[in-house]
Amino acid sequence: MKLTLKIWRQPNPQTAGKFHTYQLDNISPDMSLLETIDLLNQNLILTNAEPIAFDHDCREGICGSCAMYINGRPHGADLASTTCQLYMRSYRDGDTLTIEPWRANAFPIIKDLMVDRSAFDRIIQAGGYISVNTGNAVDANTIPIAKDLADAAFADAMCIGCGACVAACKNSSAMLFVAAKVSHLARLPQGQPERQRRAINMVTQMDAEGFGSCSNTGTCAAVCPKEISLNSIAQLNREYLQAREGFRF
Repeated sequence: MKLTLKIWRQPNPQTAGKFHTYQLDNISPDMSLLETIDLLNQNLILTNAEPIAFDHDCREGICGSCAMYINGRPHGADLASTTCQLYMRSYRDGDTLTIEPWRANAFPIIKDLMVDRSAFDRIIQAGGYISVNTGNAVDANTIPIAKDLADAAFADAMCIGCGACVAACKNSSAMLFVAAKVSHLARLPQGQPERQRRAINMVTQMDAEGFGSCSNTGTCAAVCPKEISLNSIAQLNREYLQAREGFRF
């Protein structure tokens, strides 16, 4: 295959960026997008040009680091898929791919396709954990959990923190991410002692990071590679309001 790649290049946060156009030949339809960028970087290095900076780690759809727009959609056109799972067979010979980083004030650009998503880390540090003594694995196995609650908690725990929800939202809201993290622990017995404090602290930190408000358009769920449901946002709203009012669960 022959492809044209229009890729955002920006050397640092202080310098204005722009798109650069590259032509690539002999691309296998079975190559992933990240492997295609690897091939482009090899060609750039051979010509003593600066390779394209981009985040990647597991390349198995688990880590969430492969964060970029492809033709205006987070992670590309395939549904329920990350960028590293996007293969060139999804495109036709001669196509043009426009690749750019997430666009959100809370995700400042570091270089090229890399953005700083440490805001998510700080939200987790604000309360996305269980710090009370819950025993060991044997104790956990003795605690009965209703099947519907276990399934819902597992679905929320699927969130990989890639930031696609923020990138797709017109307000750059992080509600789906925070909702998944709060709802996951709120549904489990081990998460009950810190339930109210967790909801308040994580939402407060989300607002402090500069993420926008949720407008309930559903674009976040539409692009989520792990298909986190909008029901999680409704659950987060209930958790937060009940915690603010001091209701006891």
